[in-house]
Amino acid sequence: MTLFRSLKSRNFKLFFYGQSISLIGTWMQKTAVSWLVYQLTGSALLLGVVGFVSLIPSLVLSPYAGSLVDRHNRYRILVITQVVSMIQAGALAGIIFFGFNNILFIIGLSLMQGVINAFDITCRQSLMVELVDDKADLPNAIALNSTMTNFARIAGPAVAGIILSTLGTDFCFIGNFLSYIPVLICLFMMRLDVQVIAKPVNSIWKELHEGFKYVSGDKDLSSVLMMIGISSLFVMPFNTLMPIFAKDLFHGDAKTFSWFESAAGLGSIVSAVYLANLKHSNTLMKLIVIAGGIFGFSLLLLSYAPQLPVALLFMAATGVGMMAQTSAINTYIQTHSIPEMRGRAISYYVMAYQGLIPVGSLMIGWLANAIGPRPAVFIEGIIGLTATALFVYYRSRNEAVKPAQS
Repeated sequence: MTLFRSLKSRNFKLFFYGQSISLIGTWMQKTAVSWLVYQLTGSALLLGVVGFVSLIPSLVLSPYAGSLVDRHNRYRILVITQVVSMIQAGALAGIIFFGFNNILFIIGLSLMQGVINAFDITCRQSLMVELVDDKADLPNAIALNSTMTNFARIAGPAVAGIILSTLGTDFCFIGNFLSYIPVLICLFMMRLDVQVIAKPVNSIWKELHEGFKYVSGDKDLSSVLMMIGISSLFVMPFNTLMPIFAKDLFHGDAKTFSWFESAAGLGSIVSAVYLANLKHSNTLMKLIVIAGGIFGFSLLLLSYAPQLPVALLFMAATGVGMMAQTSAINTYIQTHSIPEMRGRAISYYVMAYQGLIPVGSLMIGWLANAIGPRPAVFIEGIIGLTATALFVYYRSRNEAVKPAQS
């Protein structure tokens, strides 16, 4: 079957099944942390702070992580990051279970997870090409990986909403801790033909410079990285305000908040399934533009949605646009970067995607405090549409220059 063709690779199948369980736990914890922070503090700004510290390490550490991944055994690095993530989840479960509901503890452990993710995400993305037997299946594997992530985005918050309203916050964190067991079992069952890494000739700082020079020198790569960077900084952080939409604007509870996350995840799966069925990567640039338009316009509609069902419908539409944009850019970078630079190219994607969201989370938290959550989300939608228009202009101008140069 075309949709699942990359699952015929044993290593990718194991990766897919293990991560499917682990990511549900991750989204359970993410939902529980957001709800707990807003419940304890009632502050949009502190919601932004928690989002900031959990992702800001990607901005600082991702280029270093890319060079490290290109120099060492990616499989071993992935195992290490999963083990340390499990320890972090256990620590968070412990402090909540024993009643240490201190915002500083939560911020500190969120920062720790951010540091782990800077290495883990870069490593996972760059390892993808080694997990599939047929390299032509790589775009399908990336899309299925995104489908898995966004299915977890539906299931995790949905399960979290039930657990939060029945058993309590601590059980969400315990569930995430236990979810790392199957992913580690699957990793140890893999039979990867890992190449022996030769001792690097250049220093890691030299390789950092080479990576930046390569990415900035390729206009196609640099343009999509700029697009994802603007979107991550000014558009994607709208999600930080969803606890406020759920609790204050629509007078809901933890279950209502989980519906917002699940609606976005449902929309994301629609995009992921479409991408998984793509047989060629020559339409990715067009898809990036269409997705940017859908994303920005959906935010305009979401910002002033009058009733909860309407808001959830537009939230699902934002998931369609956001997922298609990020996954198409990710696929483009992985399929167009040269092998010896792939880890470093992906690290700049992680930096632009994950690293700038926390800065945007602080900005949107401050803006929502100043003018209200609805106008803040509306402004993000305007920025998203403007960025897409500028991307189209840059691409058309660049295409016009190419024939003239040749």
